[in-house]
Amino acid sequence: MVLVDTAGRMQDNEPLMRALSRLIYVNNPDLVLFVGEALVGNDAVDQLSKFNQKLADLSPSPNPSLIDGILLTKFDTIDDKVGAALSMVYISGAPVMFIGCGQSYTDLKKLNVKAIVKILLQ
Repeated sequence: MVLVDTAGRMQDNEPLMRALSRLIYVNNPDLVLFVGEALVGNDAVDQLSKFNQKLADLSPSPNPSLIDGILLTKFDTIDDKVGAALSMVYISGAPVMFIGCGQSYTDLKKLNVKAIVKILLQ
């Protein structure tokens, strides 16, 4: 497993995105996850959209690897404000695969879709 932390600001930096696209191309990973903060709301949607587009535009491959899934950190702090998460899934077509609810690897959880739907229907 290799984790590359882009600090959420890399999508507008073309040289760095080109290097990341090349890294993905050369290593051919099984899975590419976008990691974003649940707290930032619609800014995360914008980051994801730009990030995925840059991966597509800057890849040396005719069939570039795009984002396969989403990991949302700080998910325990957003209460019932899950609209951005839904927008991220809609925009990218990639599922929220994990949510972060703390500071350690054991705090990564699979998203409980039933709980989210229950919150939305309240």
